[in-house]
Amino acid sequence: MRIIDPIRISYKNLLAAKFRSFLTILGIIIGVGSVVIIISIGQGAQALILDQVSGIGSNLIGILPGASDEKGPPAAAMGIKVTTLKYGDLEALRGGKKVPEIEDAAGYVMGSQTAQYKGESLTVSFTGTTASYINVENTEIAEGRFLNKTEETDMSKVAVVGENIVRDFFLNEDPIGRVFKLKDQNFTVIGVFKSKGAAGFGTASADDSVFIPLATAQNLILGINHIAFIRAKAKSAELIPYAIANAKTTLRERHGIDDPTDDDFSVRDQAQALEMVKNITDVLRYFLLAIGAISLAVGGVGIMNTMLIVVNQRIREVGLRKAVGAKTADILAQFLIESAAISFFGGAVGIVLGVILSYAVYLIMQALQYSWVFIISWQSIVVAAMVSIGIGILFGMYPARKASRISPMEALRYE
Repeated sequence: MRIIDPIRISYKNLLAAKFRSFLTILGIIIGVGSVVIIISIGQGAQALILDQVSGIGSNLIGILPGASDEKGPPAAAMGIKVTTLKYGDLEALRGGKKVPEIEDAAGYVMGSQTAQYKGESLTVSFTGTTASYINVENTEIAEGRFLNKTEETDMSKVAVVGENIVRDFFLNEDPIGRVFKLKDQNFTVIGVFKSKGAAGFGTASADDSVFIPLATAQNLILGINHIAFIRAKAKSAELIPYAIANAKTTLRERHGIDDPTDDDFSVRDQAQALEMVKNITDVLRYFLLAIGAISLAVGGVGIMNTMLIVVNQRIREVGLRKAVGAKTADILAQFLIESAAISFFGGAVGIVLGVILSYAVYLIMQALQYSWVFIISWQSIVVAAMVSIGIGILFGMYPARKASRISPMEALRYE
């Protein structure tokens, strides 16, 4: 039998039951489309995060509360609240005596709170930080000034805001000297950041945030006495290994730790941070791909059910073909090709739909001013196509074997 014959017969049978074929194909469309979208969005999100992390500087060191192994993320990075870092730790690191390789360091606490101005309310992200933030993060002030060393500890109620806050909250009024309420405290605006765009991983964008003194945020807004994390700036990238070693020694002395396995903090450089973020995003991508695979499996079950119905409806046809000389292998090939055709067509539509929706996500993220990258690799397209065909063959095997074993005499007597 020529290979074109079962393909032609499969095409006619699919057209003869358009609605049933569409419902069967729909499961594969959703499954394959989901896989393409997940791969594209996962790679785009990973590229965005890694670009943000690498963009904050190659000579920065992150100190987070909570222990971790060298490859795993610290507990604080996974959303677990750890309170082992204090303001005194920050002071010891940036003093220049115990860790001379560190040029400066900044402490951070973060949250969101309702802000009020002239009767209008807006939920804003706020960052409590130190005067050293401006140096560590290489941020510039467009108008006014930033926090000073005295204000970071004396409970001053002053704030520096981003340009998006000026636009959305102060309605483009000159904000310098304006008084607004954050939670139940009145703050005076003393400065406006120059637009910087998206922030590094772990911090809020300066454009969309309100920055207030660290002690003020801790005591008057959050009611805590610990620091969420510390970011230190080494004098050069070459000094980072020495800075990390001395920082660990300093923190162990302050925390009374003799055994490094008992560390209640984690110190990472930029390369380690990149690897950690990559590992976390890879895990999320694989998890989402597993969900997409479940969708494909559901679509495969739909194909199997449909093909079983088709076999029962075409018993007389199978018997007649066998009576005029068709072999068991011919019947098996016929139903496998029909199953693969359904799956392949659904896969093709799913790929196109996935690419279109992925591009729509790209346009939306670009409109939101994120440096999102539209990534559709030919490998993912090939894999999606091969998987869709494989699903059709795998789930079509049982109905095809059942059809191929039908006896001609029993089939011709079947009513």
